[in-house]
Amino acid sequence: MKDSFWIRKNHFTPEAVICMLLPVMAALTCLCIGRMNLSVPEVIRTLLGALLRRETDGQSYSIIVNLRVPRILMAVIVGAGLTCAGATFQALFSNPLATPDILGVTSGTCVGAILAILMSRSVLETQFIALAFGLVSVWITLRLAGKKEGHSVVFLVLAGVIISSLFDAIGSLLKYTADPMNELPEITYWLLGSLTSASYKEILIGSPLILAGITIIYLLRFKLNILSLSEDEAKASGIDLKKTRLIFILAAPMITASCVSMCGQVGWVGLLIPHCARMALGSNNRFVIPAGISLGASFMIVIDTLSRSISVIELPLSVLTAIIGAPVFISLLKKNRRNLK
Repeated sequence: MKDSFWIRKNHFTPEAVICMLLPVMAALTCLCIGRMNLSVPEVIRTLLGALLRRETDGQSYSIIVNLRVPRILMAVIVGAGLTCAGATFQALFSNPLATPDILGVTSGTCVGAILAILMSRSVLETQFIALAFGLVSVWITLRLAGKKEGHSVVFLVLAGVIISSLFDAIGSLLKYTADPMNELPEITYWLLGSLTSASYKEILIGSPLILAGITIIYLLRFKLNILSLSEDEAKASGIDLKKTRLIFILAAPMITASCVSMCGQVGWVGLLIPHCARMALGSNNRFVIPAGISLGASFMIVIDTLSRSISVIELPLSVLTAIIGAPVFISLLKKNRRNLK
């Protein structure tokens, strides 16, 4: 893939413009869709009225500004974050099937959320406790992996599998002790993933770590190309492999923990979207990361809109991502296999 894919003659290419506009167009379209459908001019007029503090229709303002906009913003942040984390791990471990929860961060975050629900904490307190447990699980994984030179990646993956299994067992034990009438349904629904609790306050609490992690990975994305090389080739580049790898290992789980703490488990996004970006643009992470961020944000906006509008009862996000993601991933694998023949 040539460098001119994004910029050609000091101007953005049409492909780059499409990638940048895709989340905006998806957000604008999905703001119109719901139990009460609205027109595009009405949505734009309401948003401008809210920004300029002009008087607008009270019903439209409540639906768009108070209900749909927070969900759209959270969908953008979560979709971009999970995609960025997934693409990072896939490049870091040279494995296209690597997922954002490979270091056990998702299991740890879920245990924290289950504990918070059992203690009857508020939504924001649940988010904070879940995030803390997710970061602690990553710290345990890093400590367990040790500092064995030359085998750190293998030990890291094995440590992640161990910690993930341990926290899954703890989570299952906690669910077993939960009240089956009140607490267990709430835990089950949270684990399936949802943006129902989206609010501006929740976004302000959970998004800083996600945005910081995305920024770090985006600025250092060219180094992912080096880390995906063999050990000898990577050392010949002159960068500090151990330090660089640690930065990515800390940034990606930080994103994942924050995403899971805000909306629960959302599968397939961190696996499918980076794979689609690589199939379209090649393996150069300088292009895969920004394109994946755009595609991931747009994908989550569409998924959340389907979850709240496709039926009378809001469907969990992980159910929809699996129903849509699995067939798409299978078709991509078949297409890729035909191209290799």
